[in-house]
Amino acid sequence: MISGVDLFSPNKPSEPKALSVTQLVRRMKNLLEIELGEQWVEGEVSNLRKQGSGHWYFSLKDERAQISCAMFGARKRPGADVLDDGAKVRVFAEPSVYEARGQLQIIVSKVELAGQGELQARFEALKRKLEAEGLFAAERKKKLPAFPMRIGLVTSGTGAAIRDMLNVLERRAPWVEPVLFPVRVQGKGAEREIAEAIRQMGDPEKYEIPRCDLLIVGRGGGSLEDLWNFNEEIVARAIADCPLPVISAVGHEIDFTIADFVADLRAPTPSAAAELAVPDGDELRTRLGTLGRRLSRRVAERVERLELVLENAKRGVLSRGGERLLREPAMKVDALRDRMNVAAQAVWREKVIDVRSLRRALESRHPQRLLAQQAELARGLAGRLARAGQAGLADREQQLKRLSGMLRALGPESAFERGFSITLDAEGRVVRSVDQVKKGGELRTKLRDGEVVSEVKRTESGGGQ
Repeated sequence: MISGVDLFSPNKPSEPKALSVTQLVRRMKNLLEIELGEQWVEGEVSNLRKQGSGHWYFSLKDERAQISCAMFGARKRPGADVLDDGAKVRVFAEPSVYEARGQLQIIVSKVELAGQGELQARFEALKRKLEAEGLFAAERKKKLPAFPMRIGLVTSGTGAAIRDMLNVLERRAPWVEPVLFPVRVQGKGAEREIAEAIRQMGDPEKYEIPRCDLLIVGRGGGSLEDLWNFNEEIVARAIADCPLPVISAVGHEIDFTIADFVADLRAPTPSAAAELAVPDGDELRTRLGTLGRRLSRRVAERVERLELVLENAKRGVLSRGGERLLREPAMKVDALRDRMNVAAQAVWREKVIDVRSLRRALESRHPQRLLAQQAELARGLAGRLARAGQAGLADREQQLKRLSGMLRALGPESAFERGFSITLDAEGRVVRSVDQVKKGGELRTKLRDGEVVSEVKRTESGGGQ
């Protein structure tokens, strides 16, 4: 007796019912999914595995713990492009249990870079995509013209950026003609206006606007949200496709946009873009003055040297008179003329002989003569071919007659005439043995004047059924 219960009594209480492993794991899974639900989780990505099925698996860890993560159909999930080993991310996920191994995991539906939010995640994802396509490559960058005469400005027509750029252009290069294409640079749909302006400036004749030597695309400073239109893919591709060199001037020096990476040159501010686009007029005037003085000095030195050479020539050979100087060259010219005449006559005689030889050869190979020979040969071959064909047809006719007689004598028709028949099974095969026939099967018997279809009632072979 223990605690008043007889262990050996047939009426002892039953043991508690045990759960199966599957039942326990499933309860744990349901408890996690119902009680916790979807949560934001932050950590460092490690052991990222991208399966061919499109599902990605990785671990999320911090200093003290880690958890397995699964992302099904990852390429279609928001922010998936930011996933990389070592990346600090925030994932929106549902805790669950992988029943086959009883392993705790979270099912990820959305990812963003930790501490930067969804916009930054979109920025990084698009940056990676366009960089992989080669839109940021240095070899794609177009060189800016050294002395542009007309500059297109794609920006707001009322903001501080346009005033700053016009002031710089007027101060540094008053000869430059600015062409403003006013657009919205902030708010929903502004990116489409910016992209369309770039496309039209790149094909000005079609839209009847002045052709520019380069474009400046930009706006003044602001928050990430304010500058976001310049991070849209439509703007980046319009800049990449533009045939004109493009300077991107968005925000302040610390601001970077996708447009900056695609453009041929990035300027920290709109004012800086205007300075980079044109040379300084004052510096040009100073440099031209210096070059002019240097050129005048070198021309004067050159004239002095030539005057000295001319003076020396006058005191030398020129003092003896021009007629005496030309005597020897004139004699050389006469000698060369005589040699040239002799050589030309020799070449002429050789060419005449060659022409005569070629004429005789041509007459012996005249097309009419060759055609007559070929025609005679063809007539002979045609006659031989006709005679051979007639003999061959006669032989084949005799052979056909012999074979026809043999066929009539040995073929099935002669057997039918003598009272024989041919039995076929349902598939049309000739029946040669009772082993090919089954009871209830169908037989077709061919006779001289038709065919009999019958059903097998029984078979006999060597006296057995």
